[in-house]
Amino acid sequence: MVGDLHCHTTLSDGSLGIEEVIAQAKRMELDFLAITDHDTLSSSNRAQILGDRYGVKIIPAVELSAWDKKRNSKVHILCYAPQKPDRLEGLCLKSCSIRTECAKDMIEKIMQRYPIPSDAVRMYTKGSKSIFKQHIMRALVNYGYATELYGSVNDRLFKYPDGECLVTREYPDVNFVLDLIHSSKGVAVMAHPYMFDNIELLYELTEAGKLDGIEVYHHSADEDRQKQLADFAAKHDLICTGGSDFHGLYNEVATHIGSMTTDKENLDKLFKLIHINAQKAKHTAVKAE
Repeated sequence: MVGDLHCHTTLSDGSLGIEEVIAQAKRMELDFLAITDHDTLSSSNRAQILGDRYGVKIIPAVELSAWDKKRNSKVHILCYAPQKPDRLEGLCLKSCSIRTECAKDMIEKIMQRYPIPSDAVRMYTKGSKSIFKQHIMRALVNYGYATELYGSVNDRLFKYPDGECLVTREYPDVNFVLDLIHSSKGVAVMAHPYMFDNIELLYELTEAGKLDGIEVYHHSADEDRQKQLADFAAKHDLICTGGSDFHGLYNEVATHIGSMTTDKENLDKLFKLIHINAQKAKHTAVKAE
């Protein structure tokens, strides 16, 4: 039993649709798949239907944008199987709105440097809940101002944190996001702790008992770092997840569905917690009646 618990579709910054992603998961002989588009759970219903068709079990999920106010840096939190997903709707809408406003400002800066049409980016965002810098870079490639999505042009314009055209704003506080996940009876896992240098935050949130797991197996962490994270998770009884963080054409590094996975032991831990959350949600609903 194996699962890829982190991948993206055209609903956010992936280049493949929901069905294409699920079909590829089947080709890779995955038992479980979590589609974790940024700040949207819109894939959930359709993914479940397609998962049944292809014989891949789908775990409802979302990758939520958050902010570490203490260090003034971003952090991503993966939320799995929220039993009351409506409680996350306002958060998702707010984060998508923040991202879209940032994108508008970035596009304006780009158009001051490159004479591309105002709708050049929009053609690549069909179906997406937000505009991402990958969409902007694709427009620049299409108009001949770059030859690749990631390279010297992207680094100069959008490299975090000081790219010439990069615009960032604070997302909701990470503690608020985690509280909301648990209010929705979801499972909270810190995504790729090394990608945004979230290690100190990881220690603090673990000490505060706010995390259910860590994404240990991710391309941003080499084998030594993965071992360190796995040891830390074992010490604090946290779930170890793994996922490809697949974006298709928009991958920053070569990664395919199933390149990083979650094993049976940790899937069992995840499902046990999901079951507990479901029972709690059911009990709360009965009590409310």
